[in-house]
Amino acid sequence: MSDPNPSTQEVSQTPRILLVDDEPGLRTAVQAYLEDEGFQVTTAVDGEEGWEKAQKMIPDVIISDVMMPRCDGYGLLKKIREDERLGGTPVIFLTAKGMTADRTQGYQAGVDDYMPKPFDPDELVARVKNVVQRQERLLTEAARFANADVGQMAKQITEIKSMLSHGDKNHSRKDDSIPNFTPREASVLQLVAEGLMNKEIARQLETSIRNVEKYVSRLFIKTGTSSRTELVRYALENHLVT
Repeated sequence: MSDPNPSTQEVSQTPRILLVDDEPGLRTAVQAYLEDEGFQVTTAVDGEEGWEKAQKMIPDVIISDVMMPRCDGYGLLKKIREDERLGGTPVIFLTAKGMTADRTQGYQAGVDDYMPKPFDPDELVARVKNVVQRQERLLTEAARFANADVGQMAKQITEIKSMLSHGDKNHSRKDDSIPNFTPREASVLQLVAEGLMNKEIARQLETSIRNVEKYVSRLFIKTGTSSRTELVRYALENHLVT
């Protein structure tokens, strides 16, 4: 279903669901129900296959059984949370276990929601929609924060580039102790210098806004800067970006 509100369209494309469960009947039934509700659903038979497919499709939500062969739900969750592209993906556990201790273990491991089997499919849909909407709210808030002074920053970036291109010696320097950047930090730095917002950087690098914010913070620390404008000036003056 399309949303007439343009601001919502930006983040409300059809959610992609990765469903991981080793029970063929349940997997087929849940997939059909979710697709009837308008979701795009990809399935996997266990955590190993789920991990492989997650890296390829970058799902919006992962629904996973806990007890599975080869790699169980906890093993899959651990891999997801440690991956820089997938780390912020909401994960919902499906499990036959309903004990409080099991739920606690899941939450401590970083799961976002938990549904004991058997479950009402309408409730599952409601919970999926809830985590999707919560994720969208977080992205919207992060984007709003990142957009706060984007116009001013863009103007300042243009001025810095102009000064450097004209060889203004008072505004161009070469730092003798340039820090080492990881490839991902270097990519984020280049995109910041191009004036992209965190949300745009996240989309281009296929990662989460939370991860982009983490890399920008690391860049501040490594370069001794405290704002995006200072960071861009540092990068341009030291020929770290193009």
